[in-house]
Amino acid sequence: EAQLVESGGGLVQAGGSLRLSCAASGFAFDDYAIGWFRQAPGKEQEAVSCISHTDGSTYYADSVKGRFTISSDNAKSTVYLQMNSLKPEDTAVYYCAADRQGYCGGPGDYWGQGTQVTVSS
Repeated sequence: EAQLVESGGGLVQAGGSLRLSCAASGFAFDDYAIGWFRQAPGKEQEAVSCISHTDGSTYYADSVKGRFTISSDNAKSTVYLQMNSLKPEDTAVYYCAADRQGYCGGPGDYWGQGTQVTVSS
């Protein structure tokens, strides 16, 4: 069974850092694009970052560019999101998703349960 499990969320002060992990199992990790999305109360779901294993391309939302870095450890079937210089507006539930077409921009075929990130002032 395909599964994605997020971890690494928590409570941090503004300016702090967190590293989120998305551990994949049950599908061909190397053939999928893996993206991070976030949802905060009263806000639209936002695509935060993505990495394509097909061509190695990455995507970052303008709101996080220069602060967040996505990376992939293929041996561990895990994608990471390093989040630095966190702001209160980064507070949200963060989800990872896998898209079988292998390119960023798709709707995602498998989704994790999410991990809460809270940034205090």
